[in-house]
Amino acid sequence: MLLAVSCAAVGLAAVVELNGFLTGRLDQQLRETGVRFPASLEHGEKRPSDHDGDEDGDGDTRRQTVGTFGARLVGDKVTNAAVVGSSTGAGVQNVPLGAADTGTLARVPADGRGHTVDLASLDDYRVMAVRGRDGDVLVTGLPMEPVEATVHRLELVAAVVFGAALVVAGFAGALWVRWSLRPLSRVAATATSVSRLPLSSGEVELWPRAPETDPRSEVGRVARAFNTMLGHVEDALTKRHASEERLRSFAADASHELRTPVASVRGHAELALLHPGPVPHKVVRALERIESESARMGEMVDDLLLLARLDAGRPLERLPVDLTRLVLDAVTDAQAAGPGHRWKLELSEEPVTVPGDAHRLHQVLANLLANARLHTPVGSTITISLESEERTAVLKVHDDGPGVAADVRPRVFERFTHGDRRRTGGAETGTGTGLGLSIVAAVAEAHGGNVSLDSGPGSTTFTVRVPAGDG
Repeated sequence: MLLAVSCAAVGLAAVVELNGFLTGRLDQQLRETGVRFPASLEHGEKRPSDHDGDEDGDGDTRRQTVGTFGARLVGDKVTNAAVVGSSTGAGVQNVPLGAADTGTLARVPADGRGHTVDLASLDDYRVMAVRGRDGDVLVTGLPMEPVEATVHRLELVAAVVFGAALVVAGFAGALWVRWSLRPLSRVAATATSVSRLPLSSGEVELWPRAPETDPRSEVGRVARAFNTMLGHVEDALTKRHASEERLRSFAADASHELRTPVASVRGHAELALLHPGPVPHKVVRALERIESESARMGEMVDDLLLLARLDAGRPLERLPVDLTRLVLDAVTDAQAAGPGHRWKLELSEEPVTVPGDAHRLHQVLANLLANARLHTPVGSTITISLESEERTAVLKVHDDGPGVAADVRPRVFERFTHGDRRRTGGAETGTGTGLGLSIVAAVAEAHGGNVSLDSGPGSTTFTVRVPAGDG
């Protein structure tokens, strides 16, 4: 852009200067010519007072340039107007001037200076007017065509030359910029490679590094700073992964170790309840609570152990699973657990089969149905639908309860997230560990699928999508 502006400025300055120079030469030529030619037009042949001793008035035209214009004005009227029309100077042609041209000539000041006028009968002329001895005005003019032709030619040459210079400079500049920015392009390519790496979880190794060039250049400093930043990010991600691994290992080990004492406590409580002798009511109640809480703790331990195994990436079974049969069985169990709810089934005509772990997929169904039952008031309608869409099994559990609270929705699939008790209409029909929906999400992801929530007042839908195989 700067080069284009510079070329335009140089070209404009050259054109203006040349036009001024040539116009000045034309004015000088007019002054040298004087008014001999328009003065000779007054009496047709000659005017001795203005011929400077010439014997023949034709000498006034022989010394004139072809195209020289002469006119005599008396008042605002042109009495004579002619133009030299041959190289010998012998041909003087009268010019019929219209009213517009007459007015144009009448407006030219008689100051002996050059003025540019546009005569419709001729063309652009540079004219000079002086007052004659008889009170008339004598106008001499020379055509502007040579000046305009020269200026136009310069404009054309400047346009071609500067245009070619801009094209060559642009092409050369593009090549130079591309060559000079190659190190920056490599930095951008490295950044693109890093941006494609999965950084949300798991072990991360930011192996790409930008090639470092001259550290004194801007690109070299950018590459060095970028590599330093990648090193810091890699260290942070490595530490995060190590911390996650330690936490998963602790959860798995703790869950595994807690299974035995929890089962033992539950067993002793059951054994105490079977004692044949009389037992105080308060003791019986305490033992029943111990048994209930032991069972709940055992379920929580099993859920934590399952999540730890899924986090560790342990593979699940990959056998053909009839999801339609699992849905029917899960709904039958849910109806027995929640007879006060209305249960509806919407199944496709053909059985839906997916490759996966039947036990874990059944756990997904059971958790979703239990969540809908526990967090909706009695009398609510729960609809379970199953269909196949583009080699994907789509399971939906919908209820017409109060909906999930807005502040809970963003973290509903996180661990130990408990829903708002107001969904049950004020009645606590059951308690949960806060791990059910997190297990649903983990099992769905382990099968290559996902789970989503769409909730509002009077409508809540959990949607599970699992890829369907050939089996």
